[in-house]
Amino acid sequence: MSADPLRRWARLFQPQDLVWGLVFSVLVATAQIGDLYEIVPLVVLGAAQVLEPKIPLVATRRSRIFWIVLKVILGFVLVGFTGAVNSDYWPVLLLPVVSAATTFGLTGSLAFTALASGAYLVFLLFPGNQFSSRVKMITAFLVMVGNLVNILLRDLRAQSEKHRLTAEQLAEANARIQQAEEAARRSDRLAALGQLSAGLAHELRNPLGTIRASSEMLSRSVSAENEVAREVAGFISSEVDRTNSLVTRFLQFARPLELRLDRSDLAHTLDRAVALVEREANGIAIYKNYEPEIPPFPFDAELMERVFYNLVLNAVQATAPGGAVTVKTRAAGGMAEIAVIDRGAGIDPKDRNSIFNPFFTTKKEGVGLGLAIVSKIVDEHGGKIAVESELGKGSVFRVLLPVEGEKQAFSSQRSALSEKPTAARGES
Repeated sequence: MSADPLRRWARLFQPQDLVWGLVFSVLVATAQIGDLYEIVPLVVLGAAQVLEPKIPLVATRRSRIFWIVLKVILGFVLVGFTGAVNSDYWPVLLLPVVSAATTFGLTGSLAFTALASGAYLVFLLFPGNQFSSRVKMITAFLVMVGNLVNILLRDLRAQSEKHRLTAEQLAEANARIQQAEEAARRSDRLAALGQLSAGLAHELRNPLGTIRASSEMLSRSVSAENEVAREVAGFISSEVDRTNSLVTRFLQFARPLELRLDRSDLAHTLDRAVALVEREANGIAIYKNYEPEIPPFPFDAELMERVFYNLVLNAVQATAPGGAVTVKTRAAGGMAEIAVIDRGAGIDPKDRNSIFNPFFTTKKEGVGLGLAIVSKIVDEHGGKIAVESELGKGSVFRVLLPVEGEKQAFSSQRSALSEKPTAARGES
């Protein structure tokens, strides 16, 4: 037999099923009367007790009521044919009482306890059955068991809920600790890379200047007929300019930021960034959805314009021709949220841990510093940046900035955004 059928049988039959089978087998083997009126209810009751949790409809309220009523009926029949109020099988009426207490609340538990007790007391209406201390004790016992099981289950549910909430809080705290550790490690990496980039860029500037000057001299000294030499000199000059631009970006990344916080209008800053991108957005529509309730607040307009330019440009580059990008703002509890939304290819989940890392890119001609600089600028403002993305459906970059311009005012809100799923987009 293969492993799959064995696993299915293991899920179907549990150890408690063997216990129930053993109990009812002993009851059948030691039956007082031994006729069908005693054996059949015992067998059916045992089968019901074993099969109840295995029927697919057991999760519905109606099916649970059906099984409890069925056990009351079987218990009634068994007790009725084996001595009525004097039957030794009266404990079988505890089965529906306990099932009701574990399934329903106090009201449902009392209702089915009353039903089971009534099924026992109804035999007093038949001749030869009299009310006695035994009847009184059995009825009281049924009520007490139902009530006690309900109380225990209520306490157990309360404890389970408490443990569940504690586990969720611990998981949330652990996630925040991991995020804080990751942020600290990223800061350390950024600091080290910044120092390396600054030193390397400084050392490269001088030879690049020499190479460019030499190419210009070469271009002026060669004769007009020597087109190959003039073309090569032009290549040298253009490549030096490109390399110098890259060095400048390294310096921008490495240089400590000095924020010039002025009370500025967020919408105007976004408009300037969008206008710059629209020059390169061939066939891509950029829609603006600004909330007018956001008042001017302190931020470095020049640096934040660079942030928005990078984010909108990335969204445009990720969008197919004829598509659209949306820039949306809203006020959110003392913060300004800026969302850049595209419906492009989305971000591969495997790149999630590399988001905003310097020199990470999925673009052929990318350097991987754009989003690193964006993250650095937002962090310096005491803000938070995160990404939601799904492959084939697009991405949403969200930036949260404290409207009051104080990092302390934003610290209590940082966790709200950090809970959102994040992923990484390649950045130029």
